Amino acid sequence: MGKSLPRSLYTLVLLLLFSSGVLAAEARRPNIVLIVADDLGFSDLRSFGSEVATPNLDALAAAGVRFSNYHTAASCAPTRAMLMSGTDSHLAGVANMPESLPADQRGRPGYAGVLNEDIVTIADMLSDAGYHTYMTGKWHLGETAALLPSSRGFDRALALADSGADNWEQKPYIPLYAEANWYEDGKPTILPEDFYSSQYFIDKTIEYIDSQQADDKPFFSYVAFQAVHIPVQAPREFTEKYLNTYVDGWSELRQRRYAGAVAKGVMPAGLAVTDMPTTTDWSSLSDEQRRFEAKSMAVYAGMIDAMDHHIGRLMQYLKDIGEYDNTVFIFISDNGAEPSDIIEQGRGKALGTLMGWWMASNNYNEDYATLGEQGSYNMIGPGFASAAASPLAYYKFFTSEGGMRVPMIISGMTTPLAGQVSAAFSYVTDLVPTILDITGTPGPGASYQGRAIQTLSGKSLVELLAGKVDAVYGADDAVGFELGGNAALFLGDLKLVRNRSPVGDDTWHLYNIVVDPVEANDLGSAEPALLAMMQARYAAYAEQHGVLAVAPGYDQRREVGRNVIEKRFPGGTLGFQLTALLLVLAFSLVLVFSWRRLRRRR
Repeated sequence: MGKSLPRSLYTLVLLLLFSSGVLAAEARRPNIVLIVADDLGFSDLRSFGSEVATPNLDALAAAGVRFSNYHTAASCAPTRAMLMSGTDSHLAGVANMPESLPADQRGRPGYAGVLNEDIVTIADMLSDAGYHTYMTGKWHLGETAALLPSSRGFDRALALADSGADNWEQKPYIPLYAEANWYEDGKPTILPEDFYSSQYFIDKTIEYIDSQQADDKPFFSYVAFQAVHIPVQAPREFTEKYLNTYVDGWSELRQRRYAGAVAKGVMPAGLAVTDMPTTTDWSSLSDEQRRFEAKSMAVYAGMIDAMDHHIGRLMQYLKDIGEYDNTVFIFISDNGAEPSDIIEQGRGKALGTLMGWWMASNNYNEDYATLGEQGSYNMIGPGFASAAASPLAYYKFFTSEGGMRVPMIISGMTTPLAGQVSAAFSYVTDLVPTILDITGTPGPGASYQGRAIQTLSGKSLVELLAGKVDAVYGADDAVGFELGGNAALFLGDLKLVRNRSPVGDDTWHLYNIVVDPVEANDLGSAEPALLAMMQARYAAYAEQHGVLAVAPGYDQRREVGRNVIEKRFPGGTLGFQLTALLLVLAFSLVLVFSWRRLRRRR
């Protein structure tokens, strides 16, 4: 052997070799684009059985893996908390939407309605690992400076702090908000005059990526669409494609969607698919009502189509800059389809109701000719929401499969499952550990920057995607969930579920959701010991996660209305009643005065 290198030179060589290896590894680390649709039902994508054109998401599905047994929370904020943290929603601080929290739960552990301080977000972890981190769209995890995405690990962020907002203008969508609260990089911002949510979110995503592309660092981009949250709105050119598509009604669509889901391989054949009890008989509607409802659903389809179109713009941009082949896409919905018809007394007849008064004061209308366009207020209600969840039972807010099972696509990885469907059970908390594995980023320990933190509760799906395992959850790995008293526990092929009245029956049911995903065959009566075991497992979950009981009569959707009154009227319900009385008296005086003036003129 020749003479050895001097120690200083040897060290320098090692450092050079090490640094070049790090740089090579850096170049190989993939970008991550995490896309979340809002209130999208299980069968709303073409690759999951829909009639809606979604060619860009179909392309991702064809190159990637579709998950037919993926579950989220049954409403938006709890899902987003778990999506950012990899931790159960109660531990993350968002057991329920802040807008739906009853007074006796507000501020209790797990019920802050905002992301806890002991949570490290996926953006924090990726930023520490050298990633650029971007966010555009709905945040809904807090709006103070310390809670906005710019303080939770994101380099750049355009964020809606509320549960929703108009898609055409900077205005709120329910009376709970005095204004639509938009922020950019932690500061209040004004939306442009030509704003349309899906387009603007992708515009901003491209702007953020492009602004830091030159340094060759990988990026994590979280795109949280408002599509298809209330108010359901879409550009006319997208809606017009579907004007004749839904004229046969929601029951017919539910059956067609199920046939499509079977054809796409995301549902087994031979299921008994029935309407929800809340679904009105289509034939009982007048011709005018059916026409209105069919166009409402056409707008919904157009909003999905428009979202897909703008996703395609992002995909093309990444191809243009040479990053597409080095990008992993993850697409999900935050929960099942939205069934609420918050305009009581019938669709298209809002005037005369409190909501109608608020709509008029905010320049909203329900005109058929411009339904879904700027100034329009639109929703699909429980009938078409049931079809959007087809063939599953229930929808958003409820812990049956229609509320929790939604489409997921993971694309951009080399996998033997490309183009196939995985029926393995997966849960929203799995996405943080999956992203960490994909990017080679170490997960958090028990502490972060000197403070104790929550640990991850999900499981990585990487070995499943690599074809090394058929499932990531073992036979004894239970996953629990609770939302406003509605509850579920998953264990192997089994699911325990309870939905509260008035829509549910307040009773525990037990299903095998692999052979019976529509939850038609309750196993509880025939298997009482199995039912008792599952109930005991849920009770253990509830105790470990600090689940609080809800008062009799609580309904999270109606609680939003009570919170509106409490927030917007001094004195809460009494203040509202006094205000309403004063308005009635004032209106009566105006009528009396007008009548007297009319008599004098005669």
